[in-house]
Amino acid sequence: MHAQIRRALSSAILTGRIPPGGRIPPESELMALFGASRMTVHRAVAALAAEGLVRRNRRAGTVASPEARGRAVFEIWDIGAEIRAAGHEHRFEILSRAVRPAKRDEMDIPAGRLLLDITTRHLSDGKPAQVEERLVNLDAAPGAAEEPFTAAPPGRWLLDHVPWTEAEHAIHAAAAPAGVAKLLGMNAGDAALVVERRTWNGATPVTFARLWHAGDRHRLVGRFSAGG
Repeated sequence: MHAQIRRALSSAILTGRIPPGGRIPPESELMALFGASRMTVHRAVAALAAEGLVRRNRRAGTVASPEARGRAVFEIWDIGAEIRAAGHEHRFEILSRAVRPAKRDEMDIPAGRLLLDITTRHLSDGKPAQVEERLVNLDAAPGAAEEPFTAAPPGRWLLDHVPWTEAEHAIHAAAAPAGVAKLLGMNAGDAALVVERRTWNGATPVTFARLWHAGDRHRLVGRFSAGG
């Protein structure tokens, strides 16, 4: 439940429904709105504070951080469009795919529900650009099970065919494991840029993707205005 509260508040902040400096509803209102305990609401708000989306002010209460709209860098971007926009040729290859039952606590869906587990490599002018490890909730995207992904890669296909209402991104550096490093033309243990992306349609998880990039060949750029 705390994750649902956090997603609802972060969506309101990132879309500007709660503007920078705008007050977050007090915990008592959130408890009533979500039917949650004070501890659960407090945990959700604490997570937003740790992410830099809100600030706690003794007089004003909890408000949206002025820097929160800068999270526009985390928009849903298409690696193929990004490569083509840079004047390069984009190509992709499906490396593996399987339909399997979800494990316990995987993607926040009940264990045993079916997932598409698919790995794709994206190339820019024939050189490795990204390794995409993706899980798709087939309850949310049933057509993905039989889709050959010949015309478009999984991420692009999902954007075109499956609605989503909320997204969450986490970006970090990590040592590339041997298998990923080989696919990216790196040495095992070299620094990689990792983007973990989750999307939902309402309360239903749609997909989780872990996107690996060679750390010295990729950058993320976001552009936004002061007014959002």
